[in-house]
Amino acid sequence: MKISTSFLTSRNIPRDLGILNDTDTDFIHVDVMDGKFVKNKTMPFKEMKNIYKYTSKRLDVHLMVKKPSKYIKDYATLNTAYLTIHIEAEEDLDMLLELIKSYGIKCGISIRPSTDLELLRPYLKKVDLILLMSVEPGQGGQSFLEDTQDRLKELKQMCKEEKSHCLISVDGGINDETKKFVKGADILVSGSYVINSYDFQNAIDDLR
Repeated sequence: MKISTSFLTSRNIPRDLGILNDTDTDFIHVDVMDGKFVKNKTMPFKEMKNIYKYTSKRLDVHLMVKKPSKYIKDYATLNTAYLTIHIEAEEDLDMLLELIKSYGIKCGISIRPSTDLELLRPYLKKVDLILLMSVEPGQGGQSFLEDTQDRLKELKQMCKEEKSHCLISVDGGINDETKKFVKGADILVSGSYVINSYDFQNAIDDLR
């Protein structure tokens, strides 16, 4: 099980990124919000790009934005392993996926809890990652939606039918209790559970 740690709820980002850099978390999960696709808005890229000063970990970038094409080039310049867009974005998904791939970065598609999983089917062979949201995107610290367990099973079956080898990541309300509902996922994204703990490494160990 790989762990991607989000710093969305951090009150001291430089300090927390420095601590995370000394853990064995596999990725730093970077939430990017435009205030349109979701209500909240994250810091502008001119500030976000300074993340490299505090961590050498590979980044797992989640674009919660209406028009990802405005952001892809910038985030492709960072130490990004995965760049994930939303299936609900207002641009052509095939164009966006090809743009991400053109930078030699692995591409992903994220889906809201209320969106029909069948919409993912045409893309399962085109992406490296599906990010299954287990809360409504846009705000940290929310409670895990338990029907995610059924959605994960459905998504895994769909991948099997389509002969897709993409990884499945689950994001939202992930902690040492809710992880049991998402057995079979390849990556767990956790923010508050790690960032608000007294021992980041211990919290990460609890998730694996």
